[in-house]
Amino acid sequence: MIGKRLRSDTLALWIIVLPGVLYFIIFKYVPMLGNVIAFKNYGLFLGIVKSPWVGLQYFEMMFSYDLPHFLSWVIVGGIFINLLSMNGFFNMLLDQAGMGPIDFLSKSEYFKTIIISTGIWKEVGWGMIIYLAALAGVNPSLYEAAMVDGAGRWRRMWSITLPAIMPAIVVLFLLRISSALDANVEQILVFLNPLVFDKGEVIDTYVYRIGLLGSQFSYSTAIGLFKSLIGLVLVVGLNQLSKRTTGESIY
Repeated sequence: MIGKRLRSDTLALWIIVLPGVLYFIIFKYVPMLGNVIAFKNYGLFLGIVKSPWVGLQYFEMMFSYDLPHFLSWVIVGGIFINLLSMNGFFNMLLDQAGMGPIDFLSKSEYFKTIIISTGIWKEVGWGMIIYLAALAGVNPSLYEAAMVDGAGRWRRMWSITLPAIMPAIVVLFLLRISSALDANVEQILVFLNPLVFDKGEVIDTYVYRIGLLGSQFSYSTAIGLFKSLIGLVLVVGLNQLSKRTTGESIY
């Protein structure tokens, strides 16, 4: 009797667990088999099985292609902290030039320059990809006709290129303006230290310090609502202005 009861209890437990086990097998583990296409030149019509093997070709492409946009700020920050340290590359150049080492990371007057420069270095490639995609859609015959009419490079840029990519410029600007009061918290926290607090603290780090660390949740919520309201006003206002002046908008 005891053995039968144990077997029935075990069977009941298996019946209870089975849906969860099947879920993970079907929707989590089986799809992992599709990762094999990372080692194949996958074609949509050839399928996974018939697509030819290419080995580590795409991994070599990934590691050899410079795209800092996809690197985390922890990695980027570590790179620049090493470059800007007292024994870093930049101070080695200054020392050889007879200008002496400069403690870039502990002097507040350099903090904004470091933040802006590293932000541009990390994100300019991603923005360039978007604008290059917009430029690829410009009809080449327009440039040919302008050259026949004697238009120079600057004239072609102002009369053809800028009007053609203006929709992309406006949309990206409107999408970005909503976060005008935001700052990349990861970037700020990587470079922030007590010696540069007077120039380095932004709204987000202030909210983090008083809201999470100081447990002033209502105050930090009020700051968040204020930021959201300002962002909404900027997006709605500039979207209407753009619609009236250029005819382009996000809604």
